[in-house]
Amino acid sequence: MTTTPAVKGPASYFPSIEKKYGQPVAYWQDLIRSSPLTKHMELVGWLKSEHGLGHGHANALVAHTLAEARAGR
Repeated sequence: MTTTPAVKGPASYFPSIEKKYGQPVAYWQDLIRSSPLTKHMELVGWLKSEHGLGHGHANALVAHTLAEARAGR
């Protein structure tokens, strides 16, 4: 029997983000990618002030999205 390893890092926040804010993670990632902001903390602040996300949730989304961009995804 094979077990699936637990999700770690920023993605571990994704189920609670979707539940709390009612949007899929892809929605938030599209917003981040379309923002003229590029710096991590600028994006976190923007998600908090303009979209009402908590700091941890905003930080997780930005970290994951920027890491994907650096990895060429």
